[in-house]
Amino acid sequence: MVDPNHDFAMPYAQDELKHNRHNDLLQNLSRETITFRNSMNETALPMRELGSFKPGECVGGAGAHWGGLYWRFLPWDFETRSRTIARYGKDMFPEGCTSQDWGITYEELEPYYDQFEYLYGIGGKAGNVNGEIQPGGNPFEGPRSREFPNPPTKPTFAGSLFVKAAESLGYQPFSTATASMTRPYINPYRLMLGECVHGGFCGGYNCAMGARATPLTTVLPVLLKQKNFELRPHAYVTKVNLDSEKKRAVSVSYVDAQGREMEQPAELVILASYVFNNARLMLLSGIGKPYDPISNQGVVGRNYAYVAKGDVKLFFEDKIFNRFMGGGGLGVAIDEFNGDNFDHAGLGFIGGAFLTVISRGATPIGTHPVPAGTPGWGSGWKRAVAQYYNRSFQIDAYGGCQSYRSHYLDLDPAYRDAYGLPLIRMTFDWGENEKKMSAYVTDKGAQIAEAIGPSKMSIHPVTGKYSIVPYQSTHNTGGAVMGADPATSAVNKYLQSWDVPNVFVIGASAFPQNSANSPTGTVGALACWAADSIRDRYLKRPGALT
Repeated sequence: MVDPNHDFAMPYAQDELKHNRHNDLLQNLSRETITFRNSMNETALPMRELGSFKPGECVGGAGAHWGGLYWRFLPWDFETRSRTIARYGKDMFPEGCTSQDWGITYEELEPYYDQFEYLYGIGGKAGNVNGEIQPGGNPFEGPRSREFPNPPTKPTFAGSLFVKAAESLGYQPFSTATASMTRPYINPYRLMLGECVHGGFCGGYNCAMGARATPLTTVLPVLLKQKNFELRPHAYVTKVNLDSEKKRAVSVSYVDAQGREMEQPAELVILASYVFNNARLMLLSGIGKPYDPISNQGVVGRNYAYVAKGDVKLFFEDKIFNRFMGGGGLGVAIDEFNGDNFDHAGLGFIGGAFLTVISRGATPIGTHPVPAGTPGWGSGWKRAVAQYYNRSFQIDAYGGCQSYRSHYLDLDPAYRDAYGLPLIRMTFDWGENEKKMSAYVTDKGAQIAEAIGPSKMSIHPVTGKYSIVPYQSTHNTGGAVMGADPATSAVNKYLQSWDVPNVFVIGASAFPQNSANSPTGTVGALACWAADSIRDRYLKRPGALT
């Protein structure tokens, strides 16, 4: 249970034990979790402790605790299959890859990216305005209709070292966009956000300064004033109930805050939960055909994907960084090796990664950077932590992830939640495509690191099997993917269920594969797109929009 007047105020908002170790804002795994396995021939086991990703649980979900790093997806990301075939041929796709076009293009979604950016007060520097490349921005981004609503951040000391080294190698670095306000901002709903003070405690926390855009700061206060809006927190939705023909949703069943089983009649149902629960509710409710990896038939649970993240850690003896200060989107990056921004011929993989230095703020309990060879405990470890806490930083290589026939979500046959319902089961591992991509781009990061000149460095591309234990990124995608073909997608381009037209499914569950870029901007743009489609098209003539 969250009390914003307490939990989101200082000093409670910066309680690392409460929020980052005890996961106060995150999903309670004693009530509901997922099960996980790397392949179909393994037995999936429950995730007992949050590790690789952090689903939210309070009002606002994962959007309440996101770090604020903001990106649009590249035009290539929306047309991955058709553009790759056009440039390289169909044999470029790895075996078993089920990545596909989204059924919507970047050009169609661009006005909704713009709408979301002004709603969230994103700070950044445009790199491409109406096809004209702008100095200081990302020259590889898709064309945007206007500048960001707020200015970009200024590079930190670590960021400035990255910029200088990247430029020396011929790259074009830029400040990453952020949802932490770079100046006081009033959004289109007349809600004011304060300026970020770079106090750290961003990802996994809620901002004590009211400076980071979330559903709680940009939308909810206005909704609560509307007479036709009612918020029912602590409600656990268990099923969408359909009519006798299974073609229309008629109500939603849920357990309320007092533990009572309730039913809410509905003319329109919008599933806007996290990736796993969107797919799970569809499966529990019989909305869409469940995916079967053996026959490669069905759609719900299909095309689960993640993000392939490598890094290069740099250690110094002669440079000191104030790592305690930072912000979730306070960073610099290069985009030369993202998506299809470079020639992949002969490389043996598709997709790519962006390279970035993000000064998030190094929380004191969870941050203990040490070079390779340091003892794992004891006085030697303590000395190394004290030496390198403020004498290190890392270059991250955030990479995309393709979808595969054998990577999917379904209902676990053995494990159930606190209400007796089957848990969602994840079957996922790294593909060889992602390993090759990560090795290639992380090596480019190492070349930049060498140009910076650390005393020690270590390189960590994606290798081996995917592990659900260490935190990597809350960038889970797929399971209720969108597309132009009902045989390979659960929802159409308007995020409307093909099978039950008065059900819309909003979120990263719609991504047919994952971009390297952070998903929040695209989730927000799709939400704005779907909202306009419901208002302007569906409500005027309820039924299938395609």
